[in-house]
Amino acid sequence: MIKRIFYILIGITVLYSCRSGGEKPQDSLLEIPDSVLNEGVLEISEEVMQDIVQNISSPVEMAYLVKELGVPFSNKYLSPTDNLEDMNNSFKQAFNLGIYGADLGYLNMYNKTSIVIDYISSIKVLSDALKVGQFFDFTTLKRLAQNNQNLDSLMYISVHSFNQMDKYLRTNNRSNLSALIVAGVWMEGLYLATQVAKEAPHPQLAERIGDQKILLNDLILILENYKSDKQFKALIDDLKVIKDEFKDVTITIEKGEPEAIEEDGMLVIVQNDVSIVHITDERLKSIINKTEEIRNRLINL
Repeated sequence: MIKRIFYILIGITVLYSCRSGGEKPQDSLLEIPDSVLNEGVLEISEEVMQDIVQNISSPVEMAYLVKELGVPFSNKYLSPTDNLEDMNNSFKQAFNLGIYGADLGYLNMYNKTSIVIDYISSIKVLSDALKVGQFFDFTTLKRLAQNNQNLDSLMYISVHSFNQMDKYLRTNNRSNLSALIVAGVWMEGLYLATQVAKEAPHPQLAERIGDQKILLNDLILILENYKSDKQFKALIDDLKVIKDEFKDVTITIEKGEPEAIEEDGMLVIVQNDVSIVHITDERLKSIINKTEEIRNRLINL
C-alpha cells in the first residue's frame, strides 16, 4: 500500500508521456514532428497515463528504500533553501519546486520535523511565485509536519494539493511548468539515490538506480515538447548526457502470474511482472558522478 501511495504522489504531476511494457531502445524513441512540439501540449489517454503512474519509481519510495536499508539521514543530500532570491523566473521556480518536493519526501521518511518546516516554507515561496500557492494549505502542512504520527495525512494533503495545482496549470496553458516540476522531482530523487549508493553501496539501490533508465526516456519525451525554449533545450541536453551514462544498463521483464486481489470493494487483476536490471559497478560509478555534476549545476543556475 505504501508503495502504491508513493507511485501516486509523484505520478500526479506527470502530464504527457508514452511507454511500452519493457525497456525502450535508445534509438526507438517516438519521433514527434517539430510542428506539433512547437504548439505545446500532447494529449494522452487516461489508460496510458495510469500505466505510467503504476510504473514510476517515486523519489519518496527511493527515500523509503534508503531508510529500510539502514542508511542514516544526512542533510548534505538536500538542496539548500537559502538561495530562493536567485530563482527569479518561472523556469527556475518550477524546477526547484520539484527539487524541494523530493527533499520533503526524504525528510518526512526520517521524521526531521525541524528541517521540514524550512522546506515547506520554501515550497510556499515558489508556489506563490508561480501563482499556484492557493492550492496548498500550508498551515495544515506545517502542523502535520510537526507531528510524526501524521505522515499519511501529510502525504494525502500533499497529493491533493499537487493534483489541484496540476489541473490548474494544464487548463491555463501552463503545462510546461508541470513538466519542469516532474523533472525537478526526478532529478533530486536520482541524486539522493546515487549519493547514498556512493557512500553505502547496496544491490537493491543499484537496481533501483538502473531502473531509472526507462523513466528518463519518458521524461525527455515530455520535455522535448517544449524544446523551442532555450532553457528547456539546455535542460534536455543535460538529461541526455545522463541518459548516455545509462547506455550499458539493460532491463529485462520477467513475466509473472496474474493475481486477483480486492481493492476498494472491486476485483482487480494484477500482473506480477518483474523487471531485472543489469548494471555494473563501473557503470554505476559513472552514473553517480555525472548525476552529481549536473544536479549541482542545475540547482545553482
